[in-house]
Amino acid sequence: MKFLLGILFTVFVAIVGIFIVVTSGVINIGADQAHSPLVYNFLETARTRSIANASKDIAVPNLEKTEMISSGGADYKDMCAGCHLSPGVESTDFSASLYPKPPSFTSAALVERYKTDAGAQQAFWAIKHGIMASGMPAWGASHDDDRMWAMVAFIRSLPELNENQYTMLTTRIDDDMLDMSFDGEMDMSGDGSGMQH
Repeated sequence: MKFLLGILFTVFVAIVGIFIVVTSGVINIGADQAHSPLVYNFLETARTRSIANASKDIAVPNLEKTEMISSGGADYKDMCAGCHLSPGVESTDFSASLYPKPPSFTSAALVERYKTDAGAQQAFWAIKHGIMASGMPAWGASHDDDRMWAMVAFIRSLPELNENQYTMLTTRIDDDMLDMSFDGEMDMSGDGSGMQH
């Protein structure tokens, strides 16, 4: 009985101590200072296990389809490349300023883990729900599942792309661009005459 009371007292003291430290404001939460290795490993383990648990029942579509990979490129460039980089880009203002550092999806070793179903599930979950206090937004608030799966498919192929391939796959062709192209073909004289050269 004394042993059990001792454990309960120890737990109570630990909880009160943590509460006092947290509410005192002495913990530096600045992104320009690293966590201690113990805290970093604790948070990294919590994040990894949480995403794995939350994503385990997600059905993975066929991510090898060419149209799936190519349709994810423009969204990746607009929403991800600033933090997660692109071929030929080793750092950006965002990637250099965030802590913890966002993973570089140009790294084949890192992206290899997303080529399994479990890795694809976890990547999709992180894109859809975001990660608290990391700078990773929850894109599910503004994008449907198909667009987020396309980003996963694109990320899986990203390390294999060179800069030219990346540019081709990430250029967004929209109606305005098509109109400009069509108008340019119809009126290339520059004088409004509509004559083609």
